[in-house]
Amino acid sequence: MKKDIKSFTLTQLTDELTAMGEKAFRAKQMYEWMHVKLVRSFDEMTNLSKEIRERCKENYSFTTLHAIEVQESKLDGTKKFLFELSDGNLVESVWMKYKHGNSVCISSQVGCRMGCKFCASTLDGLERNLLPSEMLEQIYAITRLTGERVSNVVVMGIGEPMDNYDNLLTFLRLITDENGLNISQRNITVSTCGLVPKMRQLAEEKLQITLALSLHATTDEKRKKLMPIANRYSIKELMEICNYYFEQTGRRITFEYSLVGGVNDTMEDARELIALAKPLCCHVNLIPVNPIKERDYVQSDTGHVQAFKNILEKNKINCTIRREMGRDIDGACGQLRRRHIT
Repeated sequence: MKKDIKSFTLTQLTDELTAMGEKAFRAKQMYEWMHVKLVRSFDEMTNLSKEIRERCKENYSFTTLHAIEVQESKLDGTKKFLFELSDGNLVESVWMKYKHGNSVCISSQVGCRMGCKFCASTLDGLERNLLPSEMLEQIYAITRLTGERVSNVVVMGIGEPMDNYDNLLTFLRLITDENGLNISQRNITVSTCGLVPKMRQLAEEKLQITLALSLHATTDEKRKKLMPIANRYSIKELMEICNYYFEQTGRRITFEYSLVGGVNDTMEDARELIALAKPLCCHVNLIPVNPIKERDYVQSDTGHVQAFKNILEKNKINCTIRREMGRDIDGACGQLRRRHIT
């Protein structure tokens, strides 16, 4: 089985090429072709001899993704990409244009096994993990297709990133490497539904990324109805690990809170959320839930969302309502992939 060359760090790539009898500087050249110039094959690496390129073709796979569908929002220019992987599996990525730069939301798995009740990504279960190169290539392909630099990355698409921890960590090292795209760690957000042991591991890496916890409820009882992972880890454990993450990294946590009409959007829910958030250095991101046809959850109305935000702010909780992007396309995680499959 061929090795995945685009998932190698520069050190690993140098070791591979020197073992083949090549000089170390060739690895730097090849790394730049892959991670700065974003070429799609060994053949495009024109300052490497044909002999090196042919040997690499024999020994290594070269990950590239092909966009089989692109949707563009007429409302805000958001683009959603459906990419086909080498094995025929499909993943989604979203490109969002903001005043402060371009953000890309990427997938970390094909499908998901977490079973959150308001998410389309998990409806067909988990197919497999993505390789570091397959996570990178979502960003690289979008950069090539749009012709614009990506400045912010959110690992919040299909999949649970912490369920693919080792590949996630390699991806983070590659995307922030000064020899590659060199995206600042502070411009990267990783979302999790709350895999406590992996959150602890990530804290101990002392990276400067933002960790976003999908909280979505303020009591264990309510959270268990929305998120099966709540049967394994309590809110008390989550708050402890969030505090530990801040202690280790100095980076405030983001609480993602999807407002579902009549489920978790009462003023009592708001007061309970204040009690959880106050002791922590955190930011609350309120998300009007994206309705999906397979579930009967409805979005809280605009006035209700604003009232929820107001009570948080009155209690000095740093809080925003997520700007809704791409609502006229298959904006929610997993919608486009699921529609294409079915």
